[in-house]
Amino acid sequence: MTGFRSAGTMLRLLVCALFLLGSCHGRFVVEKNSLKVTAPEDLKGTYECAIGNFGVPQYGGTMVGFVAYPKANKKACKDFDDFTSPTSPSRGLSPLSCSSTGENAGAAAILVADDKDEPLITMDTPEESGRADYLENITIPSALITKSFGDKLKKAIANGDMVNVNLDWREALPHPDERVEYEFWTNSNDECGPKCDSQIQFVKSFKGAAHVLEKKGYTQFTPHYITWYCPEAFILSKQCKSQCINHGRYCAPDPEQDFSKGYDGKDVVVQNLRQVCVFKVAKEHKKPWLWWDYVTDFAIRCPMKEKKYTKECADGVIKSLGLDHKAIDKCIGNPDADEENPVLKAEQDAQLDKGPVLKALCAGFQETTEPPVCLSEDIQTNECLENNGGCWQDRAANITACKDTFRGRVCECPVVKGVKFVGDGYTHCEASGSGRCEINNGGCWKETKHGHTYSACTDDGCKCPDGFKGDGTHKCEDIDECKERTACQCKECRCKNTWGSYECGCSGGLLYMKEHDTCISKNAAKEVGWSFLWVTFFGLVAAGIGGYAVYKYRIQRYMDSEIRAIMAQYMPLDNQGDVPNHSHHIEM
Repeated sequence: MTGFRSAGTMLRLLVCALFLLGSCHGRFVVEKNSLKVTAPEDLKGTYECAIGNFGVPQYGGTMVGFVAYPKANKKACKDFDDFTSPTSPSRGLSPLSCSSTGENAGAAAILVADDKDEPLITMDTPEESGRADYLENITIPSALITKSFGDKLKKAIANGDMVNVNLDWREALPHPDERVEYEFWTNSNDECGPKCDSQIQFVKSFKGAAHVLEKKGYTQFTPHYITWYCPEAFILSKQCKSQCINHGRYCAPDPEQDFSKGYDGKDVVVQNLRQVCVFKVAKEHKKPWLWWDYVTDFAIRCPMKEKKYTKECADGVIKSLGLDHKAIDKCIGNPDADEENPVLKAEQDAQLDKGPVLKALCAGFQETTEPPVCLSEDIQTNECLENNGGCWQDRAANITACKDTFRGRVCECPVVKGVKFVGDGYTHCEASGSGRCEINNGGCWKETKHGHTYSACTDDGCKCPDGFKGDGTHKCEDIDECKERTACQCKECRCKNTWGSYECGCSGGLLYMKEHDTCISKNAAKEVGWSFLWVTFFGLVAAGIGGYAVYKYRIQRYMDSEIRAIMAQYMPLDNQGDVPNHSHHIEM
């Protein structure tokens, strides 16, 4: 789609009071477009706007112009008699809640500034005011901007600055795979009066465009059908039996609003189900656009008024389009079964649309704290899937710093198996602490050769092991100890370098002694060995003899002292002198 640009376009900024926003219905699904300020310098930047449910956005296009703000009548409920702009004469302009809109005054778009600080909401038509019919005639785009941004615009204009802006709707429609996706809610009923006639006419007129867009891959559409369910207390009633299938699970109103004649609601439900199945089967055969042909031809060939709203007529249309009617019948299933129909169940889930409410709840969580349900595909887009969100990643270990959030993504070094990575999250993340070597070897060098594995990973970082040199992260090279003469330095020594180590030997049949880094004769080694054994033997013998002599000497001394002690009790010894004479009575 081509963009619309108009250099002379005037964008009028209307600041509506609380009564205006209060009369609107805030919705959870907020459709947005962007607004880029190109002047003045201090306001340059891109801002978000919420597209209103009235007015016609320039989808796929852009609009360039300047912002005008009235000096008086700032609530915008009167005509702008004194409103002037640099490029246009004074023209009437009133707010949306009064008698006219900015387009009557020559404005190309309307910006409404919120009167309180809050997230952007969707402005809806104030149906309770009785002016919904008037708002339907608004054809220029309208958008809501935040209070803070509106205050900045008003201040700049009050200072005499020319505020130039660019409204951009090119990203307003979903196109994750370079296609615009849209849903079409419809009904096979053709007896509901002007609304049904208008719907059938739209399908007929749009069919050609839908074919081209779908075949060339510009769009991806999905048709949907609304059904109701019968309250359990009335499942066995005549009304539920005539309006519902699958035991009251899927119902539709009577086409003629008369239960006594014509087709029943259950006929509409079955035909709606058939049309969904036509789409599913056609899509499986890579021809989803055939749904438009079927719906158009069925409306022409099988109208209710001619009593042709039947399965037989529908099968005829299906066969004429070359579709597999057996596959479609299988998709439809048994309408009389007391069980859920998976196709209609999916349609009911789609019409419940829990997404807006869930999005509103998810928006309340602080970024990175939202529960997993807020990150599901039907709620938000995973920005980490495209170029890893611009964050650091280790493809080999399948580790990334990109963390998807409800609002977008953050680049934050992760924690993997209890090991924390540290870094800026954008260009660098590195495992830290104990256990770091268990995760991708801590990002350090590691290599295996000849059955030996060496690693540069330590708890403190990447350091090449003994026998290697390098940065430890990307490369460690073997050190040639033989070449650098750090081993096997004796004259007779021979050195052989190995990966990560070395081996020493001796020439001339000599024996290498590693402890002394020297070479000796093998015979000398034997002689030295026997001499050592003899010395050891005689040393042990001498120690034994010496020990025995000491033992004998100590025994002799002990015996002498014991004998002297006994003798001293019965007779005086020469060295004892005179001792008192004690009488002893000894009984024999």
